[in-house]
Amino acid sequence: MQAKLEAMARRHAELELLLSTPAVLADPPTFRDHARAYAELQPVVDRFRNRTRLLLEADEARALAAEADPEMVHLARQELKAIEDRLAGIDQELQVLLLPQDPNDDKNVILEVRAGTGGDEAGLFAQEIVRMYTRYALTRGWQVELLSESQASAGGVKEAVLEINGKGAYSRLKHESGVHRVQRVPETEAAGRIHTSAVTVAVLPEADEVEVTIDEKDLRIDSFCSSGPGGQSVNTTYSAVRLTHLPTGIVVSQQDEKSWHKNKAKAMRVLRSRLLDRRMQEQQEAIAKERRSMVKTGDRSEKIRTYNFPQNRVSDHRINFTTHRLPEVLDGRLDDLIDPLLAHYREESLRAEEKP
Repeated sequence: MQAKLEAMARRHAELELLLSTPAVLADPPTFRDHARAYAELQPVVDRFRNRTRLLLEADEARALAAEADPEMVHLARQELKAIEDRLAGIDQELQVLLLPQDPNDDKNVILEVRAGTGGDEAGLFAQEIVRMYTRYALTRGWQVELLSESQASAGGVKEAVLEINGKGAYSRLKHESGVHRVQRVPETEAAGRIHTSAVTVAVLPEADEVEVTIDEKDLRIDSFCSSGPGGQSVNTTYSAVRLTHLPTGIVVSQQDEKSWHKNKAKAMRVLRSRLLDRRMQEQQEAIAKERRSMVKTGDRSEKIRTYNFPQNRVSDHRINFTTHRLPEVLDGRLDDLIDPLLAHYREESLRAEEKP
């Protein structure tokens, strides 16, 4: 670890010099790339400098502890114990910071919510899940755009696609993919029986055009009349768009905008993200052959969370974590669930790194 930290400190110093050179200052893209790399190294270098200072202080404390004065020896040993405790904390922080970073962590998110089993009740809960993630995003200062929405007959949502823009959006939300189960008594249930319904959530990193290139010859583009809210243009103009990616069979429809071109642009953003997600899933399946224990981190077919209304309980089944603050969670206060989840996967990554 020491050699890696020294190399990172040298690179940090090089970037600091480069950022002040006229050539870099005159080249905005290069300046931006160097500034980003400099900022990413800063937390590691700060801790490395603290660690180096504490190691020197520990050597001084050991020298004092070797003296003949009993009072000085006692004080030096106390000081050494405090320094060693601080060093242990810094080393733990550095282990986390030195873990391989997910290149998608800073990306924006395409979040898809679909009603699953449970009929009308699943659609109603899907609508609550859309609201939950929307409110969470807004509390973090992220921007939310509803790309598309398909209404259910009982007033809920069959499917909704959101775009969430903000620093670290994917890093916070990437483990939300999976089946979200709800247990409650529906309003239409006369006998008061608890029903179980399910909603599927998919969190995709928004793909840049340079990451996922789509050849026009691989697309079938269909135009059709939009349906649902939209004013006079509904069912009168062919503004809705359906994209079919022929090599993969992925289909994306978009009809929320009155402009065909705007609908196509939105559909392309969703299609690129789904293609990137498929590529990531394929890569994860290859890794899972060697690290079987980590397969569940990306299996969105698995039930990940239960929202139990009679018991005011939300349980995350991946980490055996439960909170009895169901109303707050549905109001978008998700950090109590997301923080322990992220800590769990950091520990998993640390254990994987330690394996020979």
